[in-house]
Amino acid sequence: MTARILIAGAGIAGLTAALALHAHGFTQIRLVERSENIKPLGSGINLLPQAVRELDALGLLDGLLPICVQTSELFYMNHHGDCIWREDRGKAAGFRWPQLSIHRGWLQMQLLQQVVQALGPDAVHAGKEVVDVQEAKDGQVVVCHDRTSGAEVRYKADLVIGADGIRSAVRRLLAPDEGPPPANGMVIFRGTVWGKPFLTGSSMIIAGDGIRKFVVYPMAQRAGSSEVLLNWAAAAPENPAEGYAHGDWNLPVQPSRFARDFEGWKFAGVEPAAIMLASADTFVYPMVDREPLPTWTHGAGIVLIGDAAHAMYPIGSNGATQSIIDACALAHYLSLYPRFDKALSAYEADRRVKMTELQIANRKKGPEVVIDIANAQAPGGFKDPRDVFGPGELEAIAARYARISAMERTMVNEPSPYWGSDRTARATTSKQQEALHDA
Repeated sequence: MTARILIAGAGIAGLTAALALHAHGFTQIRLVERSENIKPLGSGINLLPQAVRELDALGLLDGLLPICVQTSELFYMNHHGDCIWREDRGKAAGFRWPQLSIHRGWLQMQLLQQVVQALGPDAVHAGKEVVDVQEAKDGQVVVCHDRTSGAEVRYKADLVIGADGIRSAVRRLLAPDEGPPPANGMVIFRGTVWGKPFLTGSSMIIAGDGIRKFVVYPMAQRAGSSEVLLNWAAAAPENPAEGYAHGDWNLPVQPSRFARDFEGWKFAGVEPAAIMLASADTFVYPMVDREPLPTWTHGAGIVLIGDAAHAMYPIGSNGATQSIIDACALAHYLSLYPRFDKALSAYEADRRVKMTELQIANRKKGPEVVIDIANAQAPGGFKDPRDVFGPGELEAIAARYARISAMERTMVNEPSPYWGSDRTARATTSKQQEALHDA
């Protein structure tokens, strides 16, 4: 297809969008990325089955399986180690596709490699920071700052996709007075460390005391060893004296400065403070999100996906998951409707209301609210969660969030709505489609 598409951001959302667009027949795709060198940075993420379904449709799943762990179960616990709620995950829960725990940077590198193979080495322009998008007679002009030379670089496009994250420059066109992402008073410490597996070796634990929270799961197996690469994240109230919430996005910090807040916690053989202190590189960033927008589109030439559209608190493993689904949904509608205005309207109608509901649910802590309830009702711990929760209460909380996050098993196990039997072929010509949708 001859449409010129520029994607701002070569993260998970942007790279997936490029691959999905290419699979649907688009060939003139360019990505601009602020980072001068795209490296495997970050820590662990979880990809839910509904996102893995999309990656499988793109032919990527087999390449990801050797570099991840297929998560099989999830525990919510209090800081004493009492189990509040346990559920099977991924294929162990009867899903057709697994849940993947994977290093964010490794996933990004896999996606980047596939983009370069599909679109060529000149498809990704690193070190180009978007500063403005201007409307022209023949489309859009994307104005970038070259971070290496300092020069201004301009690109022409028929469609600009803002996949440039929570601090999106493209989003500013839709919300020019928005300001920085609002913080909620909590900060997140993150790190990784090689260590012993716990429980099944593919388990995930989310534990807390009603104020602080700790998440841990394995995301890779060390070759020739029983050790696994543990990803952990800890949330705690911001110390105003530290100024973390106003610092860099991934600010290095010594674990000795925060591990003491988790001393004495122990569950399923996991000791959070010990794991933190054993981690070589630890980082801190504020817990922030974005206010829901009334629209993700600007005219017929600009659209947002991923965190640029709906950044949310890191609850329920939905950040990368929903970005991947956005990318595939947008590519689908662009292939279905040759007119951009119709395609963008269909994409937004599909995704925006769902993501607004999910953003709001995550502000209310989603399914993790059970940890707060348990600590409020039984601060000293309990023997049986039925002594704390009413009949069916835990099941109802889990089911409600599964509905909001579109993780109901019967629906996820259906083929993706964004791919036909032949994902690279269009069923009708553009003229036929235009006549159909204008009728």
